[in-house]
Amino acid sequence: MDQSTPAGSASPFRRSASLDSLNALSRETAMELLGIVFTELGPEFLRATMPVDARTHQPYGLLHGGASVLLAETLGSTAAMLSVDEGQGCVGIEINANHLRGVREGSVTGTARALHIGRSTQVWEIRIEDATGRLVCISRLTVAVIARPPRRDAPHRG
Repeated sequence: MDQSTPAGSASPFRRSASLDSLNALSRETAMELLGIVFTELGPEFLRATMPVDARTHQPYGLLHGGASVLLAETLGSTAAMLSVDEGQGCVGIEINANHLRGVREGSVTGTARALHIGRSTQVWEIRIEDATGRLVCISRLTVAVIARPPRRDAPHRG
C-alpha cells in the first residue's frame, strides 16, 4: 500500500512522501538489516514495523532495547525530515526510551507524532506497541534543524 501525504495546515509534514520512497531510503542501512518497514504515513504521524526475531533479540530472547531505540530514532528522524523545508535537514541530539514490556516474537509497531515543531528544534514522541497493542516502549527524540547535508549517495566533489 503506497500513500502520499501532501503538506497541509493541520499536518507537521511540509514535504510529500510515499511509503515506497521512504522504504527505498532504508536500503543498505541498519533499518534494512533489522527489517524495519514504513507502513503508514498519516496527516500527523508516521508508522513502521520491526520483526522480533534473532536480528532484534538480546541474549535472553527478548526484544533488545537498542533495537527499539533504533526503530524510534528511525521513525522520529524520518518524520522530522518530512517536517522541514527543502534545503534543511535534521539530526538527532537526544533520545530517551522507557522499556515497559518484553516481547519474544512477532513484530512491534512504532508510531511517531510531533510534540514540538520549531525553527531550530523538533521533539517527537514514538510509541512502540506489540501485536496486541500493548505499549512496549515509549521514546522521545529531540532533533536539531540544520542546513541539509549532502546525500550519502551524492558524488564527492573534491
